[in-house]
Amino acid sequence: MAASSPEPNLGARPLAPHLQVWRWHATMLTSILNRMTGSGLAAGAIGVVIWLAALAGGPQRFVTMEGVVRSLPGQVILFLLAVAAAFHFAAGVRHLIWDAERGLAPHTAEVTAWASIIFAVLAPIGLWALAGGF
Repeated sequence: MAASSPEPNLGARPLAPHLQVWRWHATMLTSILNRMTGSGLAAGAIGVVIWLAALAGGPQRFVTMEGVVRSLPGQVILFLLAVAAAFHFAAGVRHLIWDAERGLAPHTAEVTAWASIIFAVLAPIGLWALAGGF
């Protein structure tokens, strides 16, 4: 008798077709963006630790780090982190509203999803314009 596999139907199981079957909509996009921005913010936190280590390392290391941050790639990364923070904040507010059992209707969820995306773009632009980042 042949040894049986612990998962006998592993090869015959279909893949989840949700991306091919479901129509893309804003709430689906915000779910994906929420995960992506959370990961980006975690990476940004590592950047803050590196910046603090440069600050603790003395003036020369801090000047080097300041040069990196003030470069075009550094400014783009900072702006994208601001967009990620704004979106993650807006998505968190949406979820708090949902926790209060409000805004769960499909149309309302779609509107608030677009509002989160728009806020994520406009808030950092306004913040950077006020701070003189442009």
